[in-house]
Amino acid sequence: MGQEGTDVKSKSMSDYLAPLVRDIQPSGIRKFFDLVSGSKDIISLGVGEPDFSTPWHVREAVVLSLERGKTKYTPNSGIPELREAIAEYLYTNFHTPYEPKDEVLVTVGGSEAIDLALRALITPGDEILIPEPCYISYSPIVTIGGGKAVGIETSAKHNFKLQASELEAAITPRSKVLILCYPSNPTGGIMTREDLLPLVEVIQKHDLLVISDEIYAELTYGTKHTSIASLPGMRDRTILVSGFSKAFAMTGWRMGYACGHREIISAMLKIHQYTVMCAPTMGQVAALEALRNGMEEKDRMVESYNQRRRLVVKGFRDIGLDCHEPEGAFYAFPSIQKTGLTSDEFAQRLLVEAKVAAVPGHVFGRGGEGFLRCSYAYSVSQLNEALERISGFLSKL
Repeated sequence: MGQEGTDVKSKSMSDYLAPLVRDIQPSGIRKFFDLVSGSKDIISLGVGEPDFSTPWHVREAVVLSLERGKTKYTPNSGIPELREAIAEYLYTNFHTPYEPKDEVLVTVGGSEAIDLALRALITPGDEILIPEPCYISYSPIVTIGGGKAVGIETSAKHNFKLQASELEAAITPRSKVLILCYPSNPTGGIMTREDLLPLVEVIQKHDLLVISDEIYAELTYGTKHTSIASLPGMRDRTILVSGFSKAFAMTGWRMGYACGHREIISAMLKIHQYTVMCAPTMGQVAALEALRNGMEEKDRMVESYNQRRRLVVKGFRDIGLDCHEPEGAFYAFPSIQKTGLTSDEFAQRLLVEAKVAAVPGHVFGRGGEGFLRCSYAYSVSQLNEALERISGFLSKL
């Protein structure tokens, strides 16, 4: 029987959610690009994704594997041939030696590798140091893992390279891990060997570990990428994370990997086993083919990005926006400070008035306000049209 007169209040479904997750803000990028969905005549410079299709021979290798019935689970850490190819590739190109059997883990994109590394390392309350502006996922993943994300602001005057003095100033007794992402999303900044060596001194002095996100390692222009794991004393205290999305135009395949000390990789493997089991078999076949036979196509794509990079940087400067020289990845990070608008106001108005979509810099953390992230992984005709529209928009401000 009902209880008449009783004031029964039903719970909101949000009351059932874990507060830690409920309070995390949605992706600033995705939230902004909801505005783009369904709109016509918009040129988007916002998505960090190659405009090339995955090379045909990679796709063909997967079709052949499917015809042969290769649709079963693989070993949790990845097929041995792929782990061997990853180890050989890293040693040959970046002087970072890893044992394929127990120091290489194949993951569902580089994002899973970062998540696994943080979950394997964080004790609640640990501070994770993150140079900013940075890839937007780092801080939320740290929070979900029970850690405290500590942003370290980098600046355009140093080409957004982390300075040893900035790192030293951010360290406390609770500091445990430094996340590095060079070449950088969103700034295009890189760190040379000479840039990294002063950081190494601070890292070793304070006994920090490093998660080095090197997903853009192949996308550098004029200066070859240096992995911090290759520097003296850094191999065992670095978890090197990378993948196939950017260099080989394989974003949808979701293929990544992590390499590091066998005890850390073993801990990450435990989580990987219980959550995703293994990376997709078809993706692993594709990744192996890319490493074995995809370097020429990769080089052609990088050269195309380089041409577009020069076009976009010159274009921004010609229309009056300061823009530092991005030396890696495929993003320009022009300053819009002289307009007097916030990055969010500028991006919103640019979208509505000029129909050009770009990402406001503030979503990337400290130091991002006053800038705009613009991907140049688009056709030259799109980039030229976007620059014309931005120029017209600026002339009306």
